[in-house]
Amino acid sequence: MTASSEPISSHVECLDYLPRLPRDRSPGIGCVGAGFIMADCHLVAYRQAGFNPVAIAARRREQADAVACRHAIPHVYSDYRELLANPAVEVVDIAVPPDVQIEVVREVVRHASHVRGVLAQKPLGVNFAEAREIVRLCRDAGITLAVNQNMRYDQSVRACKSLLQRGDLGEPVLATIDMRAIPHWMPWQERQGWMTLRIMSIHHLDTLRLWFGNPERVFASVRPDPRTRFAHADGICLYILEFANGLRAMTCDDVWAGPAKEGAAPDIGIRWRVEGTTGMARGTIGWPSYPDRTPSTLDYTTIASPTWHQPRWPEVWFPDAFVGPMAQLLCALEEGSCPEISGEDNLHTMALVDACYRSAAEHRVVEPAEIWNGGGVPN
Repeated sequence: MTASSEPISSHVECLDYLPRLPRDRSPGIGCVGAGFIMADCHLVAYRQAGFNPVAIAARRREQADAVACRHAIPHVYSDYRELLANPAVEVVDIAVPPDVQIEVVREVVRHASHVRGVLAQKPLGVNFAEAREIVRLCRDAGITLAVNQNMRYDQSVRACKSLLQRGDLGEPVLATIDMRAIPHWMPWQERQGWMTLRIMSIHHLDTLRLWFGNPERVFASVRPDPRTRFAHADGICLYILEFANGLRAMTCDDVWAGPAKEGAAPDIGIRWRVEGTTGMARGTIGWPSYPDRTPSTLDYTTIASPTWHQPRWPEVWFPDAFVGPMAQLLCALEEGSCPEISGEDNLHTMALVDACYRSAAEHRVVEPAEIWNGGGVPN
């Protein structure tokens, strides 16, 4: 460590890097799906926070039974419709593939009058048009809809947002996210015909929206990942966002990351950087090291305090940050307010993703307004 670095953990106390929790953690949560993201992320985080999962359903009953036993969930079903009939379920937590999600939402609004809230997975459907229909279904039924854009609750992402809100960095000038990581693609992705933009890039696009608001336009360029065998266009994805105030943001989502799986030495990681007129922040995302607990990091410096401040924390994105999406929904239900990641807000992220697809397909700059006005892009 150099003399110009200052790894003082007390800096963490000044940053708003953890989610706000509800006072009432008793509403019954019904879990639809029993795969990795539910079993190893959602439910682990919920138990840590003292939330109340009361039921779980999955097509493979034995898988649901195993997850229920692991997390002490009293009611188990092989059909999620049976779960929806349980009056103890006030909030439905949906963790199914995106092309299945809208049907689950339709069943919720059709049959579960006692359900007050839905936490839907990202992506919110297979495209913007479907996401807008999910939002309409919940709005018309009087159900509060939140979206599980969980990277918003990565600790370094929230800490950077805190710096921006405090004004430490001044006016943002340039932001970058550089991902060199090899995701584990799920079997259901093969039937979608798309890959990185709606599964990985959506995290980064949503994070940039959290930090800076909605961009005016985007230019995207994509190519297939040579390792992934099923048909897709959006493997390796590059995109530039232009904001009205002059800010530019650029991202490289490289899911190839070189021939690391084929025998070359790996260089895996996610790094981000925000440069402002009075300060600069840089960070890493610890997720690629999962299941090892590797906290994300933040370093920042300002004109007023020209040293590298390096706050650190013990929490990690997977699974600790998964408290956040459910917490903000429970807070909204408790207070009668709008969730931080409401369905309406997430439509802007979905439109931006579809704008990236259109930009890459047509080799031009695209405004998200085109997607709002035109109903989206083909799957």
